[in-house]
Amino acid sequence: MLATEHIDTARRFLADADREYESGDILQASEKLWGAATHVVVAEMQKRDIDANGHRKIKGFVRELGEELEDPALFSFFKHAETLHVNFYHAFLSEENFEEHRELVRRFVEQMIESAS
Repeated sequence: MLATEHIDTARRFLADADREYESGDILQASEKLWGAATHVVVAEMQKRDIDANGHRKIKGFVRELGEELEDPALFSFFKHAETLHVNFYHAFLSEENFEEHRELVRRFVEQMIESAS
């Protein structure tokens, strides 16, 4: 996939997450938000010619990017996406908690898309 395709996928996953949530499926919405977050990170990694082979590498890149941009919230937002990924498997978030994570992950994805433009 090209970086632009990853960004398009992230946008699609955000819309899918909204639909899943509106239909009452918090688990699927959680995973779509996780997917959106990782796709925008992979897009940025590709732009910088960095191999995105694995969760640890992606997470490390987000930490470094936050330091580079002097934006510690970036890494924090990504950790919210990780929480949603875990929620997909363990269903531990209440609807209220999910909504908090959802908003922060959406902000992360939109910020990453904006910086990619």
